[in-house]
Amino acid sequence: MIHNDPSLTTEDKLVERYLGPLDQAITRWMARAGIPVLRIGMGVVFFWFGVLKLFPGLSPAEELVRNTVYFVPPEVFIPVLALWEALIGLGLITGRFMRLTLLLLFLQMPGTALPLVLLPDVVWTAFPYGLTLEGQYIVKNLALIGGGIVLGGTVRGGRVVAEPETAARKGAGPRHTPHGDNS
Repeated sequence: MIHNDPSLTTEDKLVERYLGPLDQAITRWMARAGIPVLRIGMGVVFFWFGVLKLFPGLSPAEELVRNTVYFVPPEVFIPVLALWEALIGLGLITGRFMRLTLLLLFLQMPGTALPLVLLPDVVWTAFPYGLTLEGQYIVKNLALIGGGIVLGGTVRGGRVVAEPETAARKGAGPRHTPHGDNS
């Protein structure tokens, strides 16, 4: 019985005792829905931010990009970056060509961190802990990187399992995920 498991916290025991079926239902739903919600949500963010960059003056990141990548003409670089981000977004939204999509995402991420080094007065109010709004915009990319890593774990059939012990007892191995062709 779960209540006798010494590795369980007091919280785990209380939840199991009083909310067990509800907790199981919510956890199972989260395990089923989590990856698609993460993938599509990230896709919307990338697509939206990319498309905004196609229209001069609409993207709040435009000036930051101009000042960071000063060695490439902005009239060339910003539309290329916009299409790059929109492609990442479309790949994530549709779940197609996930390996290529994630490659594009991970190739783009180092460039998004450049202002932390090249424009410190724009991103820091007090180095190394005080961030401006632009700095926060950049640091949030850590969540996108984490999400990309999680999604990368699904391209060969990886998945989130709500109850790993039950799955192991049943011999449930990896299965192909329904988010696209995984090419």
